[in-house]
Amino acid sequence: MKKLFFIIAIISGFTVFSCKKDDGGGCTTCSSPETASFQVCEESDGNASVNGQNTGTPYDTYVSGLEAAGASCNN
Repeated sequence: MKKLFFIIAIISGFTVFSCKKDDGGGCTTCSSPETASFQVCEESDGNASVNGQNTGTPYDTYVSGLEAAGASCNN
């Protein structure tokens, strides 16, 4: 009985500590009349990346700039 309790406690501990924040905020698809559709993703550092290249610009700022320039993005 003690072994069973110990095993359950260890599994529970791993379950709690293995939960972490996602590494990114996900991706959104953007398009404009001048370009084909493309994905903008939020990296773990909060920056936007396009085609796997980190832009060095915060995600929200990058997407807002795209929308201000006439692109449409599904957020």
